[in-house]
Amino acid sequence: MTLTFNPDVYANLLSEVLPQAITTEAENEKALARLESLLQKESLSPEEDRLYDLLLVLVEQFEQANYPLQTHSTPLSRLLHLMESNHLKQTDLLDVFGSSGIVSEVINGKREISKTHAQKLGKRFNVSPALFLV
Repeated sequence: MTLTFNPDVYANLLSEVLPQAITTEAENEKALARLESLLQKESLSPEEDRLYDLLLVLVEQFEQANYPLQTHSTPLSRLLHLMESNHLKQTDLLDVFGSSGIVSEVINGKREISKTHAQKLGKRFNVSPALFLV
């Protein structure tokens, strides 16, 4: 069963959240909290999925402007940084990579992060999947 997008439901969501360009750390934290609450749901409606995408773009824009990545960073170094910042261990990423062997190979630089894994990591850390691609 394919769910159809309802503009009226989406308009109600937008009026509840009032998304706008993020200009402060407090606004960024609020948007991140809303993204996290959407991620906690078992499944998103088409309208919630669209809101998620919008908030993600706003957060990415703010963070790119305020936290530029150093040019010498790599997808692996970015992943390691995010893991450290969030106090995560390799086992915490099993849901992203599917097996401890793959997690270990990626963390040890023996395997590149795939596009699929980059997508999952992007959702996991609320960042652009592009951070994890070369």
